[in-house]
Amino acid sequence: MQQIIPIRSSTQDFTEIEDVNHDVVLFVDGSTAMILATTAVNFGLLSEKEQEAMIYAYAGLLNSLSFPVQILIRSQHKDVTSYLRLLEEQEIKQKNPKLASSINSYRLFVAETVKEKEVLDKKFYVVIPFSSLELGTSTKVLFGSKKRGLPYPKEYIFDKALMVLSPKRDQLTRLLHRIGLRAMQLTNEQIVQLLFSIYNPESPAPSFQVMETTKP
Repeated sequence: MQQIIPIRSSTQDFTEIEDVNHDVVLFVDGSTAMILATTAVNFGLLSEKEQEAMIYAYAGLLNSLSFPVQILIRSQHKDVTSYLRLLEEQEIKQKNPKLASSINSYRLFVAETVKEKEVLDKKFYVVIPFSSLELGTSTKVLFGSKKRGLPYPKEYIFDKALMVLSPKRDQLTRLLHRIGLRAMQLTNEQIVQLLFSIYNPESPAPSFQVMETTKP
């Protein structure tokens, strides 16, 4: 009988993520990325003139950028079970019959809507990359290396990346604010939560504090 060899590879061997620190993602080749979460605008609810103004403003934002960015839209099925349970609890606690009846009608309406239509939760992110080529001359960067490992020490890479990415983050935040959008840089915990949900879509996310994009 052939001996079964256990799999000893870690998740990092497949995701190419080396570390998450200083609110930045570090990849195995030395490149990094900073992630901003942004609010959104319901384009369909705008008037025709407002839509045209938004399009021109967005075009102006793109033309103002002197560095590449990646726009990420995450669509996930919305679980309203806890919300319906909360409504039911409030209905039971309500002493006013009219208010209790209103809560009941609303709860049934939400439950029926979820059955008939697919409810999605959309989140929007802007990723600002930092290439390993920006670290400077290195034999691993210029010619590649068969050995797995970073071209420079982690702290040097983080310091260099933050020096380059921070001004880009500030500029992008200002440009987004001009078109009515708020942006916030993800923290270490929020980045881990996002990456976990991407690579483990069927598993519950880690119990980190949920981010609220309430400040520019």
